[in-house]
Amino acid sequence: MTTDSDALWDEFCAIQGDVPPIWHTLRRQWPEFFTAYANLAAVPWRRGALDAKTRELVMVALNCSVTHLNRDALRHHVRGALRNGASAEEIVEVFQLVSVLGIHATSIGFPALRDAAIAAGRAAQLPGPDLDARQVQLKRQFEEKRGYWSEFWEESLKLDTELFEAYFDYSSVPWIHGVLEPKVREFMYVAIDASTTHMFDVGTRGHMANAFNHGANVAELLEVLELATAIGIQSVTIGLPILEEELQALRNSA
Repeated sequence: MTTDSDALWDEFCAIQGDVPPIWHTLRRQWPEFFTAYANLAAVPWRRGALDAKTRELVMVALNCSVTHLNRDALRHHVRGALRNGASAEEIVEVFQLVSVLGIHATSIGFPALRDAAIAAGRAAQLPGPDLDARQVQLKRQFEEKRGYWSEFWEESLKLDTELFEAYFDYSSVPWIHGVLEPKVREFMYVAIDASTTHMFDVGTRGHMANAFNHGANVAELLEVLELATAIGIQSVTIGLPILEEELQALRNSA
């Protein structure tokens, strides 16, 4: 940990690229809190397993996820990604990868629906154990394009073949036409699944396994998780300006 105030501020500014006024306020009025956070935020940057561009892309993913959606932070990290060499195509690909998060309505819902149907005596309305010819073909195509398969996708394919096929086509676009490395794509999935605004354990584990299959190492995945911890500070960066505005309004009304 860095304790020298000026050295830590210089490091923080180098990481941030541009420093919004809120950070000057934090450093001036709550120096102990700022020092503690700055050291926390610097951990992945000091580790150095990922390059600066990939770190910023992870932060883009976290802040554009539908479970979070912080416009100001997203803009900041899009700017940071561009500053660190990301192309518009790479950033758009991150948007596309993260946009698949809606499928988790079925990741949670389909197993629940099966259990509820059985409990309600509607098991006969559920699909049988075997795949038909069309489903077998879709499974084979998924394995070829995405490089993995899971029990969940097996059940999804049986339960709602039309949705599975549509989602397969939709989610495969960046994998077919994208420019990012496969392991970097998996980093985006890990980040948004592990994020404190989502915490989807099954997805986190599955995409970590996929990342390892694409050549990732432990240090890289640790760094993705470390970056994901940074969104917690937004309670402060969003809350303090609101507090200041309300205090000023109270003073003006006195």
